[in-house]
Amino acid sequence: MPIEYIEYRDDREAGRLLAAEDGAVVGHIAYFVLADAPHALVAVHTVVEQGHEGRGIAGGLVKTFYGIAAAEGVPVVPLCPYAASWAAKHPDEAPEPAAEVVLAAKAQLASDTRLR
Repeated sequence: MPIEYIEYRDDREAGRLLAAEDGAVVGHIAYFVLADAPHALVAVHTVVEQGHEGRGIAGGLVKTFYGIAAAEGVPVVPLCPYAASWAAKHPDEAPEPAAEVVLAAKAQLASDTRLR
């Protein structure tokens, strides 16, 4: 089935960007919002459910995640290896965050076991 049938929904309260197809969640990005300014969106894990791999869902999730951050005027810190790899391949869509923002995101992740 073509990727255009995937709906992306931001569940900020749960720290999840969801990819849904026919009402069923087929993937997500687990993330958190950096506590201090610039309140970056920090991608921790990208997951595509078994049986849905290879359809571009993970890439769609990361692209949507960067779009949300751009609309909010905040950077993305891609701590998730998949998100970091996608960002490296799409520099026009995924600006590199400032080093101090990356350090702050890593510190917040390390200090809060709920985020891992």
